[in-house]
Amino acid sequence: MLPIDDAKRGLKLLVNAGMRKVNFAGGEPFLYPAFLGELVRYCKAELRMESVTVVTNGSLVKEKWLQQYAKYLDIMAVSCDSFDENTNMMIGRGKGTHLKTFVTLSELCRKHNVMFKVNTVVCRYNINEDMNAMIEKVAPFRWKCFQNAQRFVISDEEYQTFCDRHKHQQSFVPESNEVMKSSYLILDEYMRFLNKGVKEPTKSILEVGIPAAMNDVYWDDESFTRRGGEYDWQKEQKKENTTLEF
Repeated sequence: MLPIDDAKRGLKLLVNAGMRKVNFAGGEPFLYPAFLGELVRYCKAELRMESVTVVTNGSLVKEKWLQQYAKYLDIMAVSCDSFDENTNMMIGRGKGTHLKTFVTLSELCRKHNVMFKVNTVVCRYNINEDMNAMIEKVAPFRWKCFQNAQRFVISDEEYQTFCDRHKHQQSFVPESNEVMKSSYLILDEYMRFLNKGVKEPTKSILEVGIPAAMNDVYWDDESFTRRGGEYDWQKEQKKENTTLEF
């Protein structure tokens, strides 16, 4: 992992090149909560970015962190692949308490004025699940459903069946393998753009700058637009807190 000053220098280069939104993901970014918090603060308070998101499995998020950094954070995206705890454990998501953590985080996000987003990977174990009732109860502002392309792979037809079952949800955002492929600009911990499934990573933007690195990365901007990559990603004024229960 880069020293904090190098990470900040890379983020500043990206903003100067036109970046308006950043997602901090992993791995699990909350393995380094102080490092993450300082970068979240820096992006919002000093670089004045439009939107800052953290993507997490939720297991390491503490309210103390939100008390300190929520004012700099627009969105927290939490992974939840099933609303059945046994299914979560089969997938490898926690050891039986993931849903309790998930609901607690949804409440904490509302309490601290952070937009709550749900990420679901549609796979062999959850393909037949009806998630409508719990999604309506949790009420995320955005529910992104990815098609599984690795373990527990499903066919395009099976994925479409899942989408048809849930497409009436206002927050629902489907993302098939075809749409997802090469539609993200992803930097690793060394500030190298990843060319997932195409070729090796670029050289670090700290070494060669943004234009040179971008010349060596494959990014499908049409797929970015088609998957709804640009949306209302800034949080509004604080809303009334809602308590949720299973």
